[in-house]
Amino acid sequence: MSISKEAIDHLFNDARTANGFVDKPVPLTLLKQIYEIAKMGPTSMNCQPARYVFLTTPEAKARLLPAMSPGNVDKTNSAPVSVIVATDNQFFEHMPVVFPNNPNAKALFEGNAALAAGTASRNGTLSGAYFMIAARALGLDCGPMSGLDAAKVNAEFFPDGRYSTNFVLNLGYGDSTKLFARNPRLSFEQAVQVL
Repeated sequence: MSISKEAIDHLFNDARTANGFVDKPVPLTLLKQIYEIAKMGPTSMNCQPARYVFLTTPEAKARLLPAMSPGNVDKTNSAPVSVIVATDNQFFEHMPVVFPNNPNAKALFEGNAALAAGTASRNGTLSGAYFMIAARALGLDCGPMSGLDAAKVNAEFFPDGRYSTNFVLNLGYGDSTKLFARNPRLSFEQAVQVL
């Protein structure tokens, strides 16, 4: 099965980072659909370390704004939904359920902090990318941001230390008047080695 050029253009070639949003709500049912699609993306040993906090009210977003870089405050304010894409540092507790193929999977991570941290970070970021593609596929625009003080976000939303902030993703229906000019991408020759 192949995907159409229109679908590829929608997801990648024509898709842009949203810097502002129109005033149109995003229903919870749509956010649930995004998650149900994104969770199917592959992760190492099906570990699924990503966690998502949907900030949908002005009160919830007010808790986030002090941690955002100045250039990201207006973007975040205009978004109907801001998502904290976080990592569950104890993801391996779920390994007996999500990876029953290996009964020793939980112990593997429990006994190796470096392996657990690397696996969580890599696969949590990968899952955040799946989430963005699923959101785009369902008609939303995305504004991913790493311009924030993660320690402040963690202190506010995850004070017990179980989760760690990876990045924040604004979701909604983009305001095309707020788009920046598309920046260049590296060429195949600059980015790829064929051995």
